[in-house]
Amino acid sequence: MTERREDAMSGKLPPVRGKLTANAPIGRQTWFGVGGPAEIMFRPADAQDLGDFLAALPMEIPVTVIGVGSNLLVRDGGVPGVTIRLGRGLANITIERGEVRVGGGALDRVVALAAADAGLAGLEFLSGIPGTIGGSLRMNAGAYGAEIKDVLVSATALDRSGGSHTIDSTSMRLAYRHCGVDLGWIFVEARLRGAAGDRAEITKRLTAIREIRNTTQPVRARTSGSTFANPPGESAWRLIDAAGCRGLIRGGAMVSQKHANFLINTGGATAADIEGLGEEVRHRVYAMTGIVLEWEIRRVGRPLPELAPAAKNDGYRSPIASYPHIAGVRHTRPASSRGDGCGRGQGDHRPSTGVRP
Repeated sequence: MTERREDAMSGKLPPVRGKLTANAPIGRQTWFGVGGPAEIMFRPADAQDLGDFLAALPMEIPVTVIGVGSNLLVRDGGVPGVTIRLGRGLANITIERGEVRVGGGALDRVVALAAADAGLAGLEFLSGIPGTIGGSLRMNAGAYGAEIKDVLVSATALDRSGGSHTIDSTSMRLAYRHCGVDLGWIFVEARLRGAAGDRAEITKRLTAIREIRNTTQPVRARTSGSTFANPPGESAWRLIDAAGCRGLIRGGAMVSQKHANFLINTGGATAADIEGLGEEVRHRVYAMTGIVLEWEIRRVGRPLPELAPAAKNDGYRSPIASYPHIAGVRHTRPASSRGDGCGRGQGDHRPSTGVRP
């Protein structure tokens, strides 16, 4: 971003109580640790601060909303306009009469632990989702046999003009990794229901989820959760494995050996490496099965001009048989389909079949 463009943008921004940062390195702050900067990043002090900002922000300035960056790939050219990062200012958690009222910036794991401390069962699955409540509402996130829609009472969202809307769970039209609420609305709060339970049993469930996740997912790697949503009646990891993609490498990006539906930054990846590898996986799965895998990871921003081919099919819905083979892809070793147990990670909670993830 040039100094002239930065100054022009700053001159159009309304005053805030939170924090505005120009040229913020958000790519490095995501779980992948790759990607360019945000032209302007805004961390609102609270929901009112965010609403006032949106009401005064010129409509021509694009807005992107992110949380903790656990399910996000920021492209190498960075994100134009204003990137709103929901964090501590919207991370409140209040528990009363079996209901959890929680801000959109609260971490799912922290909500699960708070519910457990209050003796509320039914929210343990949130401890296996590495994101925020706002992001989980937007994609109806789920893990270990449950989804947000199973426990949601209602949500509050701000529209692009700063107007506040409270939507009940049914009206949100939640389905597998889908939310029917306007994409321009920002979730700032949710009401979740729990059920009175035995604290010892709740703790056992939390421990079991942590152990399954540690055993079946590359939790110590620079990754970003499940890459692709499960097609109807299928598991994405099984299709990826069957297509010979386990261990596939492009630049510094690799398909995890531990869980085939995870992409990993092995240390020197660019966002283009990761996205290009994901597109190669989609191509191979489609060529073998005729099934088009849909990205579960959210990709934002602009590719650098010299790296643009890696993202050329972003957002397409048509079959990909004609997608050109991406050069620079290789294997670390032959993929294996040896059965050695299967956990159920985020976005992949079908019953175990004895085949590894």
